[in-house]
Amino acid sequence: MNWKLFADLAELAGDKHVSVDVDGDATVEDALEALLADRPALEERVLEDGELRTQINVLRNGTNVQTREEGLETELEAGDELALFPPVSGG
Repeated sequence: MNWKLFADLAELAGDKHVSVDVDGDATVEDALEALLADRPALEERVLEDGELRTQINVLRNGTNVQTREEGLETELEAGDELALFPPVSGG
C-alpha cells in the first residue's frame, strides 16, 4: 500500500512517498499502523493518546475517510492510494 505524505509529515517520515506491507483484508487503520510502526516522530505528530489527532486528515483515493467513508475501519482495495495531511491554512 502506498502513502503520500505532505508538509511536516513527509519530513518526519523521511520521504513524501512511503510503501507499507499490509494483508489483503487490511483497513486504513492497518496501513496507518504499518506506516507509523518504525517512525516514532511521525506517530507522535499523528496520534494523541493512541487516537488519530482531529486535525490530521487521512484520504483514500482522494476521499477523507473520516467524513465520507468508514473512518479508519475503511477496507482497502488493491491499488488504493492513501494520503496523510496535516492541518492546512492559508488564504
